Amino acid sequence: MKLENQDSATSLLARARKALRGAETGAPVIARYAKTAPAGPGVYRMSDAAGEVLYVGKARHLKKRVQSYARTGAHNSRILRMIADTASMEFVTTATEIEALLLEANLIKRLKPRFNVVLRDDKSFPFILIARDHPVPQILKHRGARGRKGDYFGPFASAGAVGRTINTLQRAFLLRSCSDPYFESRLRPCLLFQIKRCSAPCTGEISVEEYGSLVDAALGFLRGESDEVKLRLHALMDEASLKQDYERAASFRDRLTALSHIQSRQGINPASVKEADVFAAHQDAGQTCIQVFFFRSGNNWGNRAYFPRADKSLPVEEVLASFVAQFYDDKPPPKLVLLSHEIADRRLLAEALSLRAGRKIDVGRPSRGERRDLVEHALVNAREALARRLADSSSQAAIFARLAELLDLDEAPERIEVYDNSHISGTNPVGAMIVAGPEGFIKGQYRKFNMKSEDLAPGDDYAMMREMLTRRFSRLVKDKDQVNGWAAPDLVLIDGGPGQLAAAHAVLDELGLSEIKVAAVAKGPDRNAGRERIHFRGHEPLLLQPRDPALYCIQRLRDEAHRFAIGAHRARRKKSITASPLDEVPGIGPARKRALLQHFGSAKAVSRAGIADLESVAGISAQMAKTIYDHFHERG
Repeated sequence: MKLENQDSATSLLARARKALRGAETGAPVIARYAKTAPAGPGVYRMSDAAGEVLYVGKARHLKKRVQSYARTGAHNSRILRMIADTASMEFVTTATEIEALLLEANLIKRLKPRFNVVLRDDKSFPFILIARDHPVPQILKHRGARGRKGDYFGPFASAGAVGRTINTLQRAFLLRSCSDPYFESRLRPCLLFQIKRCSAPCTGEISVEEYGSLVDAALGFLRGESDEVKLRLHALMDEASLKQDYERAASFRDRLTALSHIQSRQGINPASVKEADVFAAHQDAGQTCIQVFFFRSGNNWGNRAYFPRADKSLPVEEVLASFVAQFYDDKPPPKLVLLSHEIADRRLLAEALSLRAGRKIDVGRPSRGERRDLVEHALVNAREALARRLADSSSQAAIFARLAELLDLDEAPERIEVYDNSHISGTNPVGAMIVAGPEGFIKGQYRKFNMKSEDLAPGDDYAMMREMLTRRFSRLVKDKDQVNGWAAPDLVLIDGGPGQLAAAHAVLDELGLSEIKVAAVAKGPDRNAGRERIHFRGHEPLLLQPRDPALYCIQRLRDEAHRFAIGAHRARRKKSITASPLDEVPGIGPARKRALLQHFGSAKAVSRAGIADLESVAGISAQMAKTIYDHFHERG
């Protein structure tokens, strides 16, 4: 039997278990749960015979909602399918319907039920942080929890947008971006000072007080006080010109140019909207695109397109409502949320977001004025993004169908895994797996494999491939009975020739996964792109025409795997190069390590030092000196 994608494999397994257990499903099961369902607000979960959660929902009155499912006459086909597969239900009561809405969004994101609208791209947004845990504040990009003391600005739509903005802010306000240890170790200004992107407070080129005024100006600009900041810079520039200090006047001119550059890159900067997120949804061909624009301090911090997983029968309003609730499950909402469509639970959503934020949040669909123009602009972007995606999907589907024909697959692959490895003369060997589907690369499921085998000979590519595939597919066999983890791939591509292909098949045959299709992509003569030979079991090597779209697709997949493998190898190599023997000494942290290196000059000199010399270092006690000495003199 050919292994299908994850949903199909899970469905088959669910039906098999149901047959073995004789589990009852459908409306009669739901009717029995309705008798004991709580009467108040809360969240319910519907699961199939295998225990997979099918749907998560909220209700003001759980018993009435469950009873409505037991009456099957008035439901659409999606709900009827869900009811037919339901074998069990669970309930969680809450104090209010608002709490139920928040809990529902959290569970949907965590469990990803088949019949819910699911936010697929859940990567956290980057922020600009001006850190305040040091006397000389640092500007940097930040993701994740806001555990560090400082001022946060964002969110930004992409890391690239943050990087460009930080670079420009450095030119405008000369704030440091270096880490605290690097700052403390400087004896002379670094290159950023020379190119006028830092004021070099590390070496006293500017006083702490003067640097503080630069920080205050940057904070004012990021808070939306751009006009005031620019007026002050203009005044300082004019003052320097009058004093004929033209070099200083030029520096103010360059800083003003940098600020103008930031504002020109932001496109739309509304006058009446200081802090808002704009959501616009568009549906076509059974898919939905939701475009999100971020406005903070009157500035446009970019936009991002989302394509949530949702049943084709769901109206756009319902998809949008579920999406927004999940979107803010782990993100702070702004004061204003603007929507392209009126949603059923708008007031409830506003109350839930206000409860989470601890301040009033307005959620609305504007009908006129500048706010309406913002929504219309976002809607145009959503429409265009979905059109591009549908065009790409159509083209990609045709290419995948061509791959299925060439490689003797039963149908177009839904999941392709590509494997490659990287090393230099056998050192720091790393394997890499990338994943692709009809909608493109699935980067959240990329994985790297640090080679662990002690018997691995330096540069043995076959052994590296065997270890990598064994670790990946042993996990697949283990997870198959638990209905979790990733689905089996429809196609495995490896970089290499017949030898690598034989190694891959040996692993899969041993694990009982012989039905998984494997192809090896061998480089052409003189490693020329376009002359690759594709080897797969039971067939002669395949040589495609250089302009064949299928060959181009295979090259892209292979090159992406190679790029990821090289990146993982470089990261591991850099870590090994920068590692210090002092890192292995128990009790040696950054402060003691820095003190030892400043005193002795190098880790090698520390390893040769006597106990008395070690004790003379600030922060090194007699016991610690003995620990360091023993660490370096008891190895032989």
